[in-house]
Amino acid sequence: MTKSPPDDPLVILRHWQEAVPHDRLAHLVRDASRALARALSERLAAHDVSFGHWTFLRALWEQDGVTQKDLSRQVGVMEPTTFAAVKAMEAKGYVVRRQRAANRKNVYVHLTRQGRALERKLVPLAEAVNHIGVAGIDPRDVAMTRTVLLALLANLARDAATSPAAPAPPPVPR
Repeated sequence: MTKSPPDDPLVILRHWQEAVPHDRLAHLVRDASRALARALSERLAAHDVSFGHWTFLRALWEQDGVTQKDLSRQVGVMEPTTFAAVKAMEAKGYVVRRQRAANRKNVYVHLTRQGRALERKLVPLAEAVNHIGVAGIDPRDVAMTRTVLLALLANLARDAATSPAAPAPPPVPR
């Protein structure tokens, strides 16, 4: 008998339907996010792009030529993680790193022609995963879910800004 991996969507769904149907919303959102990420990762792999690189590429498609530090903030990861990802993407030919003569301290990340061309190939994959995820769901329910999740993010952003030990502001949602 083959054991299903822990991120198998059927295992996760059965868990929510049978074991913990009233568990915290945060867990449900995390599991839904993991299922979407897994589905997209499988499709990205066919183009030799990891899910981690996808997040950086998405940010660069929206704003090319940012510093590694700003890219870290936009993606919501620590700078060493960004350094490793950018180095790997540079080796694949997706980005180049440059310093400006006026400020040799900052390293700017720029898409190459190959990195820019990936947008036309990869964005439709993400759109397809989203369509699969909402298949059979009334569009009004999808719109309401989006409204609720945005309100949840706004509430948590307000909480972070007003709590005594407020952490750094969260990355801008995409």
